[in-house]
Amino acid sequence: MIVVTNKSSNFAAAISRALFFIIMNRERLIRHVKWQNSKRLMNWTIIATLGLLLLSNVVMTFAWYGHLKLQQMGISTNWPLIVVILFSWGIAFFEYMLMVPANRIGFAENGGPFSLIQLKVIQEVVTLTVFTVFVTVFFKNEHLHWNHFVSFIMLVFAVYFAFMKVD
Repeated sequence: MIVVTNKSSNFAAAISRALFFIIMNRERLIRHVKWQNSKRLMNWTIIATLGLLLLSNVVMTFAWYGHLKLQQMGISTNWPLIVVILFSWGIAFFEYMLMVPANRIGFAENGGPFSLIQLKVIQEVVTLTVFTVFVTVFFKNEHLHWNHFVSFIMLVFAVYFAFMKVD
């Protein structure tokens, strides 16, 4: 049984209201910021895109791997697979409420600063970073080794090459 406390439901409600405000008022916010300073618009768009990508990946990591932690804790040990899938889908719904706006705001053809390939590379780096923190915090029996650090360095190169100007 999952117990939702007032604090967690208040937090979820606040996040939902903030997201709804951003999504519903995006055009008005963009016009206002554009009127003040187009450079500030780009900074806001970058911050909003990266922030939403980060939050969406935190939520998605819990959707993908949170059930394993619940199983370790003995909470979901007897859940049938379909219940685990539906539980994860329920969490993933909120991930999409963050990921879709991030991609729409950040996409160059919508006035954002990033190409589709750049958005995907950023998303993958954020996903692996969030996953690494998640595993380190929640699964104490997992350890990072030298090959993991090498793979992170290669991700940095992937970002470099994805953003490199090619004439």
